[in-house]
This record gives sequence, C-alpha cells and structure tokens, in this order.
Amino acid sequence: MTDSPALSRTERAALADLLADLGPDEPTCCEGWTTADLAVHLVVRDRRPDAAPGAVVGGPFARWTAHVSDRWRRGTPWPALLDQLRSGPPAFLPTAWDPVDRLVNGAEMTIHHEDVRRARPGWAPRELPAAAQDVLWGQVPVLARTRPRGGGLVVRRSDTGATRTVRSGSPATTVTGEPLEVLLWASGRDSVARVEVS
Repeated sequence: MTDSPALSRTERAALADLLADLGPDEPTCCEGWTTADLAVHLVVRDRRPDAAPGAVVGGPFARWTAHVSDRWRRGTPWPALLDQLRSGPPAFLPTAWDPVDRLVNGAEMTIHHEDVRRARPGWAPRELPAAAQDVLWGQVPVLARTRPRGGGLVVRRSDTGATRTVRSGSPATTVTGEPLEVLLWASGRDSVARVEVS
C-alpha cells in the first residue's frame, strides 16, 4: 500500500465527509455516543496524548479523558471539530508519522466509519478493495485477543480462506467473514458484524 493513500487517510476523509452530511446529533453503534461524541473521541485521541490512557485503562484516567472531551465538545463548533478530525494529529506527534499512522489509525478510522454507517437505517456492507482488506486482516489478531477467554479462538477470511489461530485452547471458536467484518466482531460490534461464529 505504499504507492496508494494509507487506509487511515482514506477512511478518515470518508468518515469526516459522512459526519458533515449527518450532523452532530445522530446515533452511532457506540452505545450512548452521538456522532459528535465519536468525533470528539477521535480528535482528542489525535491531539491530546495525555487523555489517551483513559480510553484504555479507565479509573482516574477515564475521568481526565472525560474532562478533556467535555471541554473540547463545548468549546469547538461542529465545522471546526470536523476540520480537526480531517487534518489528523499534529505533525510533531508520532501518530502523524506515516508508518505509525498506518499502524494505529487504519483500523480505528475504519471501525468508527462503520460505527456511523451501520447506525443508519438500511445500511449495507461496503466492498473494500483487497489491499484495504489485507491491512484490516493484519489488525484482527490484535483486537481479537481482547475478546473474552474460554477456549481457543480461530479467525478465518471468507474471501481467501486464510486462517489465524488467535488463542489456542479447547473448545475452539471459529469466526469467519471478510476481514472488515471479523475486525468489527473482534472490536465487540457483534450486532452489526456480518460473521459466522461456530
């Protein structure tokens, strides 16, 4: 994918366009979050590394993240918030550097793009290019490891048949689908992920 725009950038732009079309008060697949909440989450993630631990670890860190997010939402008009989302992290932050951006933002932007798309009535799965599916497939094991334990876990691509053992054990659960769908399942979006679990 080095000769084409990074998935993180194409998904970021498509998400910002969709948010601009919908406005700040629409539902998302993130329980309790509106489109404004999701946009603020991504902008704070991009621009305030000090608030990042709260999204992962919780506890007192989560209170700080909530405080920063609340201030950002109250103090930033919707068009400006979307401009910040569209432009991504400032150039001095490692997450803006191309290799890091590709590694940490591709799946994040794609998942949240789907969070907005799939909260709309009548949504349908997108057909992503094979190169984009390959990038997402590389992220599946990372997220799938966070799924509850209780046996083995195998993920399988329905488009190529490739499999990966995420966790050994018995009994084993196999999750089959296109990489985007398996990634959505791995990130806890069971209700909208088009996968087969056996």
